[in-house]
Amino acid sequence: MTSMAPTMPTSSQPLPQLVVLLTPNAQDCWADRSPLHEAAAQGRLLALKTLIAQGVNVNLVTINRVSSLHEACLGGHVACAKALLENGAHVNGVTVHGATPLFNACCSGSAACVSVLLEFGAKAQLEVHLASPIHEAVKRGNRECMEILLANNVNIDQEVPHLGTPLYVACTYQRLDCVKKLLELGANIDHGQWLDTPLHAAARQNSVEIIHLLIDYGANLKCRNAQGKSALDLAAPKSGVEQALLLREGPPTLSQLCRLCVRKCLGRACHQTIHKLYLPEPLERFLLYQ
Repeated sequence: MTSMAPTMPTSSQPLPQLVVLLTPNAQDCWADRSPLHEAAAQGRLLALKTLIAQGVNVNLVTINRVSSLHEACLGGHVACAKALLENGAHVNGVTVHGATPLFNACCSGSAACVSVLLEFGAKAQLEVHLASPIHEAVKRGNRECMEILLANNVNIDQEVPHLGTPLYVACTYQRLDCVKKLLELGANIDHGQWLDTPLHAAARQNSVEIIHLLIDYGANLKCRNAQGKSALDLAAPKSGVEQALLLREGPPTLSQLCRLCVRKCLGRACHQTIHKLYLPEPLERFLLYQ
């Protein structure tokens, strides 16, 4: 979003009337956007450093409490973000909409910005009432950002009331890479949004590949949501999803049961522990879904 720098009135010009729009729409709230915001948003590092050297406050915020650091991260401008942080920018600043710089970095898919923010003390796990960085990363399919957050002890099964768990979001937005990684890292297969499971979300989106993947990892086909519906009930008639669910409706194979049992015994870190069992390579690959 760009805006023209305001011109200073001359003695012959009337003073402009200041109008502040108090509205939830962020596009209407740039009345106090500063040159520092513009430099950060556009990734103009030299201009940003010049403004800082001239004494501009790095923590200036707009009426929506958007800082220059928010802007740099939303644009994925890691050099600008680092310069702001090195000069005292608030790493955990929150906008009126509950967004932090870390959330914006996940929005842009900038793994570099995510790493720099965490290095400077950004909170990876936020309170439920704030916008969740990991859910935003998953929603947009930014797997690398998601993995960095999980490596920094973000709860893989954190349920946000209006979004569900990261796995549920990945299934809702059909982010197959994120689904695979979350399952590999031990996400709870049946934990979604209240009684709705990730399998319910995949059935709604007609995601056949995700359906097979979830069932391979032990998803319960019999789970019913708040409306008493199973995933099969939500599948479109004669669709690929309906056929996939009907095909997998019977008892699992013995090999599948054994794999699930071994993985359950090893726990969430099974993807790390399996290598220590010194099993034949084909068996190891089978247990790791490779």
